[in-house]
Amino acid sequence: MIIRNVHLPANTEHVTGPAQLYSVVCVDGRVHDIELQDGNIKRSDLTFADLDADGRGVLLPALCHGHIHLDKCFLLDKCDELVTGDFSEALRVTANAKSTFPLSREDLYGRGKRLIMQSIECGVTMMRAHVEVDSTVHMACIETGLALREEFQGICEVQIAAFAQDPLFTSAKDEQPGENLVLLRSACQRPGVQAVGSVPYVEPSMAHSQHNITLILDVAYEHGLHADFHLDYNVDPSSEPLIWYLLDELRTRIRAGRWHANAHVCIGHATRLTLFSAEEWTRFRDTVDADHLPVTLVGLPPSDLYMMGRQLSPSPRTTLDVPRLAREYGLKVGMAVNNVENAFTPQGPVDPLALCPLGIAVFQAGTRRDCWSLLEAVTVNARQAIGGFHTHGVDEKEAAVISTLFPAKGDIADFVLLHGNDSAYSAALNPSYSRTTIKDGVIVARRHESKWMQRTSTVGKLQDIGL
Repeated sequence: MIIRNVHLPANTEHVTGPAQLYSVVCVDGRVHDIELQDGNIKRSDLTFADLDADGRGVLLPALCHGHIHLDKCFLLDKCDELVTGDFSEALRVTANAKSTFPLSREDLYGRGKRLIMQSIECGVTMMRAHVEVDSTVHMACIETGLALREEFQGICEVQIAAFAQDPLFTSAKDEQPGENLVLLRSACQRPGVQAVGSVPYVEPSMAHSQHNITLILDVAYEHGLHADFHLDYNVDPSSEPLIWYLLDELRTRIRAGRWHANAHVCIGHATRLTLFSAEEWTRFRDTVDADHLPVTLVGLPPSDLYMMGRQLSPSPRTTLDVPRLAREYGLKVGMAVNNVENAFTPQGPVDPLALCPLGIAVFQAGTRRDCWSLLEAVTVNARQAIGGFHTHGVDEKEAAVISTLFPAKGDIADFVLLHGNDSAYSAALNPSYSRTTIKDGVIVARRHESKWMQRTSTVGKLQDIGL
């Protein structure tokens, strides 16, 4: 495939003069060549399909859902009416709705399929899809997720994460985990499962939360999976952040040879870290860098902003400040949608790119540099967070090098073409609805605006006076 007459992202503070147009040649799922547009692409004896952007679109790396719940999407109309909208109510009404999942497989499949299809139309070619495993749903969600993964293979990489939303320990008196861990281990043995995750903060004590982390890391290592934690989901300065325990555990395992080289750890939410001092952020960065820990933070703004800080006055910006962390500490943080139309996040679209204009407002980050960081957060950073480069034979160190918006020879040919934007900056400020999704150098989806407006009386008056 040749993508012609297209703008590519330019990471520069001040852009002057006309923007260059490029042609991007894709062969065998990779970027084969990138040339300034001059109408003379060298085709050799290969046959190419053409996609002509007509000089009006910008080509970005494909979007990635670094964290999304496949089984709990579009669930709001199946829940009890929200009264307080708080976290405990969300847990309760969602648990009630979740109890029907094993008996409503068709609905479970249909909602998940709707999310995946809408995501692909937005430009998503890869996602970490959390599906729950516990004594309520047993294997209903994991089986549905794996079936959806199979249906969309070749169009979108649906990376299934066996996910324990509920505690692994039944009570504070328990020294051993219960049935939920047994079910989770069983789910992780299923072909197609690529990650295992949990929510340590739902455990009955800090000791149990730490034990939850060690157990999930054990399961990940035993089955060669990525690990994914919903971690430190609070804004309480008196609470002990679990992130330090996790980093210590991971470092110890890597040094002991008890961690797979291409396994990555994704940390979702981490709102407690928004209270970190400069010294704590420096400690985090240095800890990760010193031992090359395969860890990525992923903020979940729609859920974090909706749910956190309700008891505080004034309510803080309770989600990871992606542009600031990039500017001040060089951290590559992801952003993700997390939930779509459920009690945890009743608002917002499935589109990861919609997080960029949201982030510009929330973080007061409207510079080109900050917008570049926001775009990275929903594309290359999100993909790295879920080990997405490894599935294409790229190791951890290489992934850190190729994590940029501007394509290079040999890169994975997954793109989204935004037809109504002519720069990365404009794509972050006001993303175009009209898009073409490209996976492995092949067009897999298109969506375009259809516009109509009634003729106004002003038009006729202007014509009458010769304008």
